[in-house]
Amino acid sequence: MVFTVKDRCRVCYTCLRECPVKAIKIINGQAEVIHERCIGCGNCIKVCSQDAKVYLKGIDEAFVLLGGGKKIIACIAPSFPAEFAEFEDHKILVGMIRELGFDYVTEVAFGADLVAKEYRDLLSNGNESPSISSDCPAIVYYIEHYYPEFVPYLAGIASPMVVMTRVVKEKYGNDCYVIFIGPCIAKKAETNEVDEVLTFRELRKMFEIRNILPSNIIPTEFDPPLAGKGAIFPMSGGLLSTSELHTDLFEGDILIAEGRINIRDAVKEFEEGLVNTRHLELLCCEGCYMGAGMSPEGRKFSRRNRISNYVSKKLQALDVEEHKKNIELYTNLDLRTSFIPRDRRIIKPLEPDIEIVLQTMGKYSAKDLLNCGACGYDTCEDHAVAIFQGLAENEMCLPYTIEKLHNYIGELNISNEKLATAQQALQQSEKLASMGQLSAGIAHELNNPLGVITMYSNILMDEVPAEHPMRTDLQLIVDQADRCKKIVAGLLNFARKNQVNFCDVNVCTIIEHSISSVVVPDNINISLEVSISDPDARIDSDQMTQVFTNLIKNAIDAMPYGGVLKILIDGDENEVSFSFSDTGTGINPEDMGKLFTPFFTTKGIGKGTGLGLPIIYGIVKMHKGNINVISNIDPVKGKTGTTFTISIPRIGNI
Repeated sequence: MVFTVKDRCRVCYTCLRECPVKAIKIINGQAEVIHERCIGCGNCIKVCSQDAKVYLKGIDEAFVLLGGGKKIIACIAPSFPAEFAEFEDHKILVGMIRELGFDYVTEVAFGADLVAKEYRDLLSNGNESPSISSDCPAIVYYIEHYYPEFVPYLAGIASPMVVMTRVVKEKYGNDCYVIFIGPCIAKKAETNEVDEVLTFRELRKMFEIRNILPSNIIPTEFDPPLAGKGAIFPMSGGLLSTSELHTDLFEGDILIAEGRINIRDAVKEFEEGLVNTRHLELLCCEGCYMGAGMSPEGRKFSRRNRISNYVSKKLQALDVEEHKKNIELYTNLDLRTSFIPRDRRIIKPLEPDIEIVLQTMGKYSAKDLLNCGACGYDTCEDHAVAIFQGLAENEMCLPYTIEKLHNYIGELNISNEKLATAQQALQQSEKLASMGQLSAGIAHELNNPLGVITMYSNILMDEVPAEHPMRTDLQLIVDQADRCKKIVAGLLNFARKNQVNFCDVNVCTIIEHSISSVVVPDNINISLEVSISDPDARIDSDQMTQVFTNLIKNAIDAMPYGGVLKILIDGDENEVSFSFSDTGTGINPEDMGKLFTPFFTTKGIGKGTGLGLPIIYGIVKMHKGNINVISNIDPVKGKTGTTFTISIPRIGNI
């Protein structure tokens, strides 16, 4: 009867929360109705703000019947005053219904009069066995599907709709069509005795299609038999009032419950023996005038008030004697019906299985069971049971989803930081690669003229006597030419055009040798930590010694007032890593992007050429490795200092 429009479903679980039997399955966040479990109460339709839940419409079928050539009878539910508040006189509504093509328009409330008499006889015969009202089809489905052992307790009295159908067919003949019009969608599947069931909302749509307005019809009265007090039947307690049965508060022999929560609790407590009652009068809605077939904008108490006013006026104008004759006329009419147990319950999983499901949502103890109801289930355990049964998903748990989202955000932040670092490294690598090509070209072009200058200056030095005044100038030329050659050699090292000689070495031994080759001031402490199980790697021993020595010297220069240099050797089966962390002054953020640029140095004039780090970078890249730098100069953010981390493949290219 009820279907989901998937494009409109917004994953709010309101329909699941309002379903008294949880006849809704969540698949990829979409709420789908399980038809074999649905009792047709329509709560999901009423609460869905997106109109994602719809029921089967019968408008087209009704128009077919109206043109079918047979007499057609409309049976109007007694809730109509609550729906059509715009009509001051019910005769206007009756006239509009006749205008659609109906031959007769009758009141289901007369059927309620007959049903009420039957209930009065049932509850007055002294039968000790308790009974449950059977006039609400949603309640009947609820008992048949979820409490099949209580089916014998159902009163077995047909609903006013079914009874009125039998009345009109006896009065007007069986060769006619009967269409029930009311507030309830569960009526659509209640019986085959009625040819079609429409809701009040569908009736309004039919008026709209045929352009039927109050101004262009003739108001008429209902066709007989007219109803009496049964018009109050849709209200909570209406059955008792119509039956003229009164229950004493001290006796508590009749229990009245309405609404999804109350009817569920009432049946549950009845099952557990907590209530001792002679009769359960149950309405799935909070009064039939709150059914899913009503227009959505109406309010409960104003609707109830309109029905009360209508019944009051009706009883004042009622021909009591005529009504009694009509009741007696159908005394022998069959008002009974039967019900069949249709167990739709799903076996509940064992406690260990429930515990496993709860743990997948991070619920390990009783304090983790918040029972917030955000998932649509009353308790976390109910949710876990539904997950085990394949009806729900873990992500429906709001605390679990929020915690999972926080974890995702944390992981995303880490990924973003890594990505930013990788992008920065890539930009630096591209820049240095270009500079390396430029440096290699410059070094190649300068090597030849420098060689000529060096050769001829040395020849002149040999030819000029020691006491000659030009010898000092020639010595200056030789010295500066040698200095230029060293700079060119540094450029070549940065560009790494020379050969790397791979050999199997112990990286711990190389580090120890590098430390011992550096003069360490007394105010600086160097600590070496080895966290690698296999220290052997295939690298160029001489070049990596040059790398480590330069890094140690730079760290010492960065700690003029003393400090600690921590060297960590780590790695796995694929690579080895070396970390050099000092507690020095740190590197300014604006200088971080220039560290590996040739001739850039933060040291004073005459204290550095700016080729140390570029050479280190070139050596590391020739080993197919990576070098990363992090530094802090702000004590507010933590300890100051710089950390160089080098990672190279354990097995180098031969």
